[in-house]
Amino acid sequence: MDVAALRAICLGFPGAFEDFPFGPDTSVFKVRSAVSGGTRHAAKMFALSAMDPDDFAVSLKCEPALAEQLRAAHPEITGAWHLNKRHWNGVRLDGDLPDAMIRDLVEDSYDLVVASLTRRQQEQLGWARLAGGELP
Repeated sequence: MDVAALRAICLGFPGAFEDFPFGPDTSVFKVRSAVSGGTRHAAKMFALSAMDPDDFAVSLKCEPALAEQLRAAHPEITGAWHLNKRHWNGVRLDGDLPDAMIRDLVEDSYDLVVASLTRRQQEQLGWARLAGGELP
């Protein structure tokens, strides 16, 4: 996994965009805020990375029980630095984890964030899980 691949994965989701609230060296990937009834809703973060090829890692949202399992099974996955470690994993992207697994972790993070949006916002995004009935 390299910087360009992570960026492409994160930006490949409906409504996803890259923001730089912590400066030009830290990418924050969010689900675009929706407008409903004239009110603009805040965008929600699903991935955070310094995008530094020499120390490449990403913070991703995760279900707490799964986060513990992943940390126990993979030394590359720890509690995310400066985030709620119960809900966020730090994932080292040094080549030890398969790219497919990283893609799945990013997608799970995105899905958790979108699941917290209103049904209308989910519909505006065309969220695939909504149509499949996998989540409420």
